Amino acid sequence: MKNKNFVHSFFIILVGCCLLVGCKEDEVFKQTRLFSPVLNKELSSELNTIIVNMGKMKQVDSYTIEVSRDTFRTVDYTITVDTNYVVLDEATLNGDPLFWNTLYQLRAKAHASDPQYDSKVSDLGNVRTQKFPSVLLTPAKYDVIDNAAKVRWQVAGLPVTAIKVFAGTDLKLTKPLRTVPVPESNQKAGEIIIEGLDPLSSYQLAIYSGNELRGWEVYKTMKPAVDLTGPNVVDLSKSNDSTALATAVSTAAEGAIIVLKKGVRYLTPTTPLNKSITITSAYGFGEKLATMVNCNWNIADGSSLNTVKFSGIEIIGGGIGSSYIFNPNPSVLTTLENLIIEDCIVSELRGVLRIRSKMFITNYTIQNSIIHRIGGYGILTTDTDGEGMAAVDNILLESSTFSKINMFMTSRQNTKTIKINNCTMSEVGTSGGTLFNWRGTAGVRSNVTGGISITNTVWGHAWDEANTKNFAVRGIAGGLEATNFSIINTYATSDFAFVAGSEIAGFPSTTYNKKAEELWISPYTGLNFGFKDAAFPGRRAAGDPRWRIQ
Repeated sequence: MKNKNFVHSFFIILVGCCLLVGCKEDEVFKQTRLFSPVLNKELSSELNTIIVNMGKMKQVDSYTIEVSRDTFRTVDYTITVDTNYVVLDEATLNGDPLFWNTLYQLRAKAHASDPQYDSKVSDLGNVRTQKFPSVLLTPAKYDVIDNAAKVRWQVAGLPVTAIKVFAGTDLKLTKPLRTVPVPESNQKAGEIIIEGLDPLSSYQLAIYSGNELRGWEVYKTMKPAVDLTGPNVVDLSKSNDSTALATAVSTAAEGAIIVLKKGVRYLTPTTPLNKSITITSAYGFGEKLATMVNCNWNIADGSSLNTVKFSGIEIIGGGIGSSYIFNPNPSVLTTLENLIIEDCIVSELRGVLRIRSKMFITNYTIQNSIIHRIGGYGILTTDTDGEGMAAVDNILLESSTFSKINMFMTSRQNTKTIKINNCTMSEVGTSGGTLFNWRGTAGVRSNVTGGISITNTVWGHAWDEANTKNFAVRGIAGGLEATNFSIINTYATSDFAFVAGSEIAGFPSTTYNKKAEELWISPYTGLNFGFKDAAFPGRRAAGDPRWRIQ
């Protein structure tokens, strides 16, 4: 009987508890701000449309998407959609299509039914629309000069009957500056030269078959050519004589500009240089530059020169074991204020610049150039110990590519500044070799007093000449104990390495997780450092600008 009463009582209590629980109100969670939109898949493009595929979120009523071409200094489009997947095309943009072959930035915001719970703005990234399908060929560097451009196309389909010239800012191609008919002979050849352009200007040249647009490209003209009739200009632009350069240098006035003919190979003068001078190529539609061969020049003892400039030419030495652009060793004070190498291709030298004894250079600049296959004296060697001996004050390497350089820089004296900006460095320094070696008396002549800055640069592994599979290089081989390094937006490939104990503090600022051969199109044989990896984070803002993805 007692057990019966106990069971009965327990059952009543259990039912009561269930009733209490059943009557308890549902727990109410406080509403919070929506998460910021994220992508399901990376932004992509088809023709001149952009596909946005965001992750689907609950409690989202709509999304606002903003589109820009200048990182949101201005906004091109603002649209509101009720779906996480949207194609930005003429329909969704109210009849205004996106531009072809244009880099856009996108950001998005998720909206709740109550605006106070809207998400924060989310940066969705960059995407480029595709290029307009066309028979028009992309212009090469040698297709554009200061006042004209060569337009080339594949001869296919309807004949190209006209070229229309548009301003670089007329992105919708609405107001042609002029129309140039294409003669039948040019139609068959697939090329025509458009003249009458302004220097340092951007144009869009479009090809037409009748009224049908077949394609267009941007052409950026060069700075004005040297006036060949100028009072201090030596015009060799029609000379095929290989000795003409040496003759011209010997008779030229102080500060003369010598203009060489494109495609011609000129022997480098052998008489030491004793005057300021500029040596450059004439403009013309041809891939081959004027070339100085067998380069192994000198600067005359006791000279005091303002500027020596090489511009738009190719300089070829006798091999990486034997020659230099300049190799002065004066016994008396000899000075050069500015040594400039711009828009040049330099190769097959033991060293670009080697100075000794009483030679002093204030500013040494390499800009917009390709320097490759250089031996053990590198880009620079100041090669005399002791107080008051050969030195370079300021070194600037900018917007240039350096490849297969046996040794980078060596000095036995202090330097004031070294600036490396917007450069591509591949196989610089041999395996176990040297990048920087300031080997003068420690603490007295062994530093760069104003520091070394390396910015917006991409650096690959060492030059493995002996095929040892050792890609490590000595960053600091000597000195620089009191030198400050500033490393900003500079990448190194995963196969780059320092020899232990020679590291440069803070280098690189960012490590890229793939090898050089995965980053660049043809780094070892083709001197093509265009980016094979289209996802490389520095593809638009690091390395020599000629290789960047725009």
